[in-house]
Amino acid sequence: MLKTVARVITCIAAMFVGTIGYTQNDAPNPYETVEGWAKLPEGRTWGATSAVYPANDGKHIWVADRCGANSCLDSDLDPVMLFDTDGNLVKSFGAGLMVWPHGIHVDPDDNVWVADAVGYAPVPDGVGHRIYKFSPDGELLMTLGSEGEAGEGKNTFRKPSDMLVAPNGDIFVVDGHNGSPPRNNRVVKFSSDGTFIKAWGVAGAEDGQFNDPHALAMDSKGRLFVGDRGNSRIQIFDQDGNHLASWTQFGRPSGLYIDKNDVLYSADSESGTRRNAGWKRGIRIGSVTDGVVTAFIPDPEPDPDNAGTSAAEGVAVDAEGNIYGAEVGPRALKKYIRK
Repeated sequence: MLKTVARVITCIAAMFVGTIGYTQNDAPNPYETVEGWAKLPEGRTWGATSAVYPANDGKHIWVADRCGANSCLDSDLDPVMLFDTDGNLVKSFGAGLMVWPHGIHVDPDDNVWVADAVGYAPVPDGVGHRIYKFSPDGELLMTLGSEGEAGEGKNTFRKPSDMLVAPNGDIFVVDGHNGSPPRNNRVVKFSSDGTFIKAWGVAGAEDGQFNDPHALAMDSKGRLFVGDRGNSRIQIFDQDGNHLASWTQFGRPSGLYIDKNDVLYSADSESGTRRNAGWKRGIRIGSVTDGVVTAFIPDPEPDPDNAGTSAAEGVAVDAEGNIYGAEVGPRALKKYIRK
């Protein structure tokens, strides 16, 4: 009974926070931008990137870009890169393995997981629709999904966007990057060895339904936060797929990250007059405890009439509280530090 009451209170509070004018557009910005922080090898430029995540030491930062373009097809560049605190490239790997890296995650053993979503890149049959697990040195340890085979079965995906590993080793995947129908709109759960456990979600806007589930994060209580981008909300679930709450106050989430203090970072790269009207693009920051947005880093070049992607689509935070925004449209990796 008490849990039910608490859940109702949380939902009411979240709805209230998300509807008091558009104060989320005007939250203070206590950060300044560091341009050109990450140093790419000579002759290499950034491709589209939405994948950024800290290593477990809290200092090094993993990034995956699309090989200087919006696809790694026919490229000999390594899409997965590790940078130190000064932005120096430490190592890279993954050339020839993936076409359209989208989400990235580092598990408790420092293994690196990458989603190859394929997306809109012009690719032939036989590539993509997979999740890759690498050792920190780039050894391929596991794959989920059948390469090049789009589907909604126990071992097939249709443009998976992101994944994470729970403390007990269970693996969660958000499956269904937007694109031409047919589309998946679901969360898929596997055991640590890749055995299918369950899936939930269909297309729609009701609780437990999705429209382009695009990002994943987990808080200290083990709650699963899903960036339901097409519905301009975050949905919160337990690990069995039971819906707990829906939050709209963090904008139209393309990327999510929750730090060790249960601070939630939501990268909104698409809001504007055509999508989620009245909301500005940028990174919203708040608490998973009460859902209140406390800070907002605005898109440096907001264009409310632009139907595409701008600002950060992926977001991560290091141990010092520095924020990293991975940008698809501008093709950049921004670093934000406290003023």
